[in-house]
Amino acid sequence: MLHTLSLSTLLLLPSVLASPLSSPQQPLPLLIWHGLGDNYAADGLHTVGDLANETNPGTYIYYIRLDEDAASDRTATFLGNVTEQIAQVCTDITTHPILSTAPGLNALGFSQGGQFLRGLVERCPAAKVRNLVTFGSQHNGIAKYQLCGATDWLCKGYIGLLKANTWGNWVQSHLVPAQYYKATNDSTGEPTDDYLQNSNFLADINNERVLKNVSYASNLALLDAFVMYVFEEDTTVIPKESGWFAHTNVTSGEVTPLRERPIYKEDWIGLKALDVKGGLEFKTVKGAGHMELDDEVLTDVFETYFSAEKASWEGVSEQEVVEL
Repeated sequence: MLHTLSLSTLLLLPSVLASPLSSPQQPLPLLIWHGLGDNYAADGLHTVGDLANETNPGTYIYYIRLDEDAASDRTATFLGNVTEQIAQVCTDITTHPILSTAPGLNALGFSQGGQFLRGLVERCPAAKVRNLVTFGSQHNGIAKYQLCGATDWLCKGYIGLLKANTWGNWVQSHLVPAQYYKATNDSTGEPTDDYLQNSNFLADINNERVLKNVSYASNLALLDAFVMYVFEEDTTVIPKESGWFAHTNVTSGEVTPLRERPIYKEDWIGLKALDVKGGLEFKTVKGAGHMELDDEVLTDVFETYFSAEKASWEGVSEQEVVEL
């Protein structure tokens, strides 16, 4: 089955999924963070959660949300302060009656949800994320804003504001895609002064400013695995290589891989330390556009990185799930 994680609000389903727990050791709980224009209760997202539970029975799945109302959660993918959103998610996880008791968590991020989960790992070590997998995420930012659907007026309105004043204080503190937009000097790949001075999220979480937050590197390096998937035919994320922290000169098309960049060589956020211990992986979804995923790719992820053999705990009872 081909799963396309759409940008529309779809059928509401329960926000937490767990199957009966029949063995003493269960896979770690799984966090899933959706992308731009989607919501935590969307049918496509829950289909992915269903597959995760079928692959690793007993997996407790938590769909990250910024509002219990699905429509408001979708709006928050466009409108909000990413720094505040990640802080809210950190609180939600660390005070959750089940997530907070697990010895660790696995995490799956789609599109912008991937770099937000990575930000959570760096800023919220109490969440205890062990394995992080991202699909089509914008870890090194975007050089162009994505196109909106013909009738998606919410998206069109926000993108219009983004293009008008990307580096303005209001835009950087309210419009989500602007907070991972990254202008560069194409000839050198160096970020512009506007970006370094005004970026609300990405410049900080990538430790690109002169003053580094050393905890970001130490926290990310604690991951067992950080796996980054890029969609081979992605035309939504520009440049697509951002999903691997690469820099792409959008004028010439020349790509500078992560391992040749200062963020890696000087280990600003712990990627080199992860790589040295074998915890950094670069993957491609062959022949696929943005967020086009089939069961084979997803099942491989669930089996390889999120199984009980990878990391486990005692789990939760059916009664505990029902009481939530």
